[in-house]
Amino acid sequence: MEAKDIFTMPMDYIMIPAQIIFSLVAAYFFILGIAGLFRIKSPKIAEPKSVFAIIVPAHNEEMVIGPIVDNIIALDYPKELFDVFVIADNSNDQTASRAAEHGAIVYERFDTTQRGKGYALEWFFNKLYHLPKKYDAVIIFDADNLVEPNFLKHMNNSLCGGDKIIQGYIDAKNPLDTWVTASFAMAFWVANRMLQLARYNLGLSNYLGGTGMAISLDVLREIGWGATSLTEDLEFSLKALLRGYKTTLAYEAVVYDEKPLTFKQAWHQRKRWALGHIELFRTYSLEFIKQLFMKKDIVYFDAAVVTLQPLLVVFMGIFSVFGLVDSLLVDIYTPIFKHIWPPLLWELVITLQLLTPFLVIWMDNLPRKVFKWILIHYLFFVYSWIPIVFICFFGKTRISWSHTLHTRSIRIADIARNRS
Repeated sequence: MEAKDIFTMPMDYIMIPAQIIFSLVAAYFFILGIAGLFRIKSPKIAEPKSVFAIIVPAHNEEMVIGPIVDNIIALDYPKELFDVFVIADNSNDQTASRAAEHGAIVYERFDTTQRGKGYALEWFFNKLYHLPKKYDAVIIFDADNLVEPNFLKHMNNSLCGGDKIIQGYIDAKNPLDTWVTASFAMAFWVANRMLQLARYNLGLSNYLGGTGMAISLDVLREIGWGATSLTEDLEFSLKALLRGYKTTLAYEAVVYDEKPLTFKQAWHQRKRWALGHIELFRTYSLEFIKQLFMKKDIVYFDAAVVTLQPLLVVFMGIFSVFGLVDSLLVDIYTPIFKHIWPPLLWELVITLQLLTPFLVIWMDNLPRKVFKWILIHYLFFVYSWIPIVFICFFGKTRISWSHTLHTRSIRIADIARNRS
């Protein structure tokens, strides 16, 4: 046996199967992305008749709670068909009083052991069920959000069309502030079209994104909320899918979410999401694999891929290191590339990742001022997910919820002005 084989043959046994798996996953997401290039279907327009309970969980949000309440109350929908509820959750500032001043119905909650959005929603839903006024669906926004005027009309269209769990289009409130907010915004824009719209077009299940989401109250009563992980939105989508309820998409129902200004803030927020996703991987992945083999339905294959993503990212990190070492050894001992993923294919993948934001921004008429951040910053932001997930994967997932501080107030008119 030659000296080079001592180093390269063990790598072959590791790298070739791994590259086959990653090639299949990449091919699946490529096909999924193609399905997002088109707008195949939209719900029929319906007369406003759905009655909404609009819920805004808020912890120490005195800076931003006024604009979101004003924004919701001014939505283009019959006023008698919706109410605005603010959950002042463990707040020790003026969140409750300011929300009430702006016209919201305020519920204050104090529980220092069960902290976080998931617990606050569970607590409030139990109260909502017993209110004298009956609602058809709940809609959940974050306190830092702003909403397009026609949001409720689009959600009403989906509900009247038979949808039970609906996710709106999550846009960025402040995409032009820093390279981090621009990268965050681009990641959401790409996901909205190439993942969410693609799944909707193909009849797969969409997944809730934490805000701008509607849930039929009869479904909520039937299966219960029970979502208290750090990614309670995805948890509820997976739980509902196992009970036979797919999440759908209202692409025209736009909600604006505030993105972190600094990479450190974005790192901590994404670390929290990664921990929640890893917990759901441990809880649900085997169940969806089981459902896939039992029902032989691509919906469950897609759900299995979603739950397995943390594991795939960890393997990607490990095998990227192995691949680098292997490539160095191959370069030293032989000029022949023996593996499935030669450098040319990696270049193709990275090129597609760079071109996709340009394509999405053009198709959805999004702010073109972020172009200057795409070539370097966006790719760095995307690949920084790998160390985040890798670090979180081997730790505990049940950590204390942490609050994202908001330092300024933006109104819906400001968004339109900044994008003009």
